[in-house]
Amino acid sequence: MHVADLSAPEQRVLGCLIEKRWTTPDQYPLSLNALRLACNQSTNRDPVTEYDEQTVRDAAQRLTRYGLTRLASYHGSRAIKYRHLAEEALGLDRPQLAVLAVLLLRGAQTPGELKGRSERMAPIESLTEVDSILETLAERGYAQRLERRPGQKEDRFVQLLGGDHTPVAPVITLVPSTGHDGVPATPVRSPLEQRVAALEAEVAALREQLNTLRAT
Repeated sequence: MHVADLSAPEQRVLGCLIEKRWTTPDQYPLSLNALRLACNQSTNRDPVTEYDEQTVRDAAQRLTRYGLTRLASYHGSRAIKYRHLAEEALGLDRPQLAVLAVLLLRGAQTPGELKGRSERMAPIESLTEVDSILETLAERGYAQRLERRPGQKEDRFVQLLGGDHTPVAPVITLVPSTGHDGVPATPVRSPLEQRVAALEAEVAALREQLNTLRAT
């Protein structure tokens, strides 16, 4: 799959896992219920959502196949828990991930807004540093600058992990992980292999939904 193909629930789940790792480390990795609450919280989110548990579970499981998250539950655990693998999968450091997470959780924003909202997750010293981070994200196809609308005085930036935006750089292709060993995804698959992997993921998701329906 391509990182630009992430659905809205997948973007929200990934952003929440990145955010909560640093803002509530005592509760991380996140249980499915904690992840659902994080996705649907009314603060620091735009738009505010009302995802049910199944939607969040499906999104987290798909991200696991893409190599962006992994299960963190162990034998005897009472609850399924998830952690993200974004550093390895996307090749970003903590400040870069913090800015990306804010874009995932709150939509298009100015550098000043990103600086203020990212500081809960990572120390960012200046707007110059934010500009450098945004430049790196743009070079890697994870973000882009939006054209100014009439009356706007500041540039705004948007993430490119999903949605209708046109990326400004080639999009990295991720190889779905083959287990829960934390091995990072690598951009080595051919276009045909990418399509096969994406179809396999969709079939697996449909099977899970069918099994859930049969069990009800």
